[in-house]
Amino acid sequence: MQVGIAYSEPVNQLWLRIEVPEEATVQLAIEQSGILNKFPCIDLSAYKVGIFGKMAELDDKLKPGDRVEIYRAITAAPATVPRRVFASEDDDE
Repeated sequence: MQVGIAYSEPVNQLWLRIEVPEEATVQLAIEQSGILNKFPCIDLSAYKVGIFGKMAELDDKLKPGDRVEIYRAITAAPATVPRRVFASEDDDE
């Protein structure tokens, strides 16, 4: 069956369509895709995974056409994030 594998970094994105056995799990699909060789920083014990935007476990079974997504931690430097000012009700007086 065919499934997709998706992973994104700030400057590098990869979306693959691969063929896996009918009984394939999320982990098997990720391993067979070769994505772990292209992105050695991916740590499946630390990164979360999902199927079509819903959290999944590595041992979840896949269905034909599923899109497996590997989620990395998103970090931002405080200096680059615009500050939001929340006005309190007291400021209206």
